[in-house]
Amino acid sequence: MITRDIAEFVAHANALPADFGPPTARAAFLVAPDGFRLATESATDNRYMAEHARFDARAASDEHRALHRALSSCVPTVCFPGDPDAPDALFPNNVFATAPGRYLVGRMRHPVRQREASRVDIRAFFCDVLGYEAIDLSGQAHPCELTGAMVIDRARGIGWCGLSERCDATGAQLMHEALGLRATLLFDLASGEYHTNVVLAILAGRAALVCPRGFADAAVVDALRALYAPHAVVLSDAEHAAFAGNAIALSGDTVWMSAGAVRALSPSTRAQLDAAGFAVRSVALDAIEAAGGSLRCCVGEVF
Repeated sequence: MITRDIAEFVAHANALPADFGPPTARAAFLVAPDGFRLATESATDNRYMAEHARFDARAASDEHRALHRALSSCVPTVCFPGDPDAPDALFPNNVFATAPGRYLVGRMRHPVRQREASRVDIRAFFCDVLGYEAIDLSGQAHPCELTGAMVIDRARGIGWCGLSERCDATGAQLMHEALGLRATLLFDLASGEYHTNVVLAILAGRAALVCPRGFADAAVVDALRALYAPHAVVLSDAEHAAFAGNAIALSGDTVWMSAGAVRALSPSTRAQLDAAGFAVRSVALDAIEAAGGSLRCCVGEVF
């Protein structure tokens, strides 16, 4: 099922067992922020990006190495070198995604990001090292920026796909089919939002972090609360602005987000995450966040 009908989706998703696959990844991959600078094309539809003066390449590199060390304590984590001609390459989850036995290559909206899809080394890692089948969507016309646009509940096999200039309905259909999902809900992101994973995180299939202002239709927020109750955590505007929604669970008991996001968490949010069984771990990413993304954007998952 792939639909815009919220009631139909909720009814179907509620009936699905949590047996689609592992709820968290078995490994992660990163791409170093080599050539870290303002990508002017990306800035046209990413309101979170800072001005050029706030980009600090040395600090971003130091933060990224710290992120690699931290995540490696949780799951095996590999890091590919960056490309000085691809300043957004440190956010690889928009370009590469995986499902058991296969990997996807997305179609990026901006030419500056489309060059990332041609990375021979990353493709060879999935194909030759892991033996995964390639599903290459990068050459077709419809933008589909993978797990930036599509937030996936891997336990139930359902997708939450926010439409914007970075993903249209046809691109969403292609991702739904390539990932083999059981059901995907299509909805519009609020004006000014570019990726779903900035305003929504599904944690190990049993909890959700939701930024209400990120959704054009409040009924989508209601659907998330219905499906993930009692562990649907609705974030404040301040938490949203600090990238608390750009979080990831790489194990069943820990949620990762930036140090800035953690500083913004309210006591209520902390208590709700604790009740859901999640400890919060963080890495300082102030320099990296100037590029308009945060911790979850940096992490590619290997399923």
